[in-house]
Amino acid sequence: MAESVWDYPRPPRVEHAPRHIVVTHAGQVVVDSRDAVRVLETSHPPVYYVPPGDVRVPLRRLDHASFCEFKGAATYWDVTVGDEVVRRAAWSYERPAAGYEQLAGLLAFYPSKFDRCTVDGEPVTAQPGDFYGGWITADLVGPFKGAPGTMGW
Repeated sequence: MAESVWDYPRPPRVEHAPRHIVVTHAGQVVVDSRDAVRVLETSHPPVYYVPPGDVRVPLRRLDHASFCEFKGAATYWDVTVGDEVVRRAAWSYERPAAGYEQLAGLLAFYPSKFDRCTVDGEPVTAQPGDFYGGWITADLVGPFKGAPGTMGW
């Protein structure tokens, strides 16, 4: 059944996502999770957040931060896969704002930074623009915010 991202709420909703989330890069599994949550926000494909225990490669916390009007301050992470460091490839909310406590310490990954990201075995397409980090699957209907010219929607 198709989900329209225009039916997603604003402010965003966080919900448990009983789906199999896998991220691979350079022939290695980066994430393998069946315990994700997803954030749904009007005009955006879902962003999946996974427990740190489901990440199978080293992470390095960065000094860089950003602020979401809903979720609060975001922390960014480099991801090391073999000899490669994938820069600013993940983010988290260590102390999320009220209403988003379920995200505390979970990690989200930009699908554009990795060789392959899947939801229940289906390869995802990265949300255009790489600002929001959404995961587009065949069951989603857009248009999706993020491409050039869509920031003011």
